[in-house]
Amino acid sequence: MSYNQPPPPPEYGAPGGGYGAVPQGTNQKAIWSLVTGILSLLCCGILFGPVALFLSNTAKKEMANGQPGGGLATAGLVLGIIGTLFGVLQIILLATGNFYFEVN
Repeated sequence: MSYNQPPPPPEYGAPGGGYGAVPQGTNQKAIWSLVTGILSLLCCGILFGPVALFLSNTAKKEMANGQPGGGLATAGLVLGIIGTLFGVLQIILLATGNFYFEVN
């Protein structure tokens, strides 16, 4: 019994191209503006609110070139404003004596 020649090995295509450019990450100041905005609502509004405002404004200026994170910066801005207003309201209420904690 005779056997035919084995088939030739498969041909491989041209090597693939590179993976492309590394995608831009989210702006870190936008992330931190959101974090400090949330903290301004939860605890120290008068301390973290202005920090959130500052970080969100600088992040928006840096993101003019198209870096992602604009929504985070906007959310940090809004939360920073609300947190700052709540902090100022707490100070006013404490100063006038209308804000107190009743402990049983």
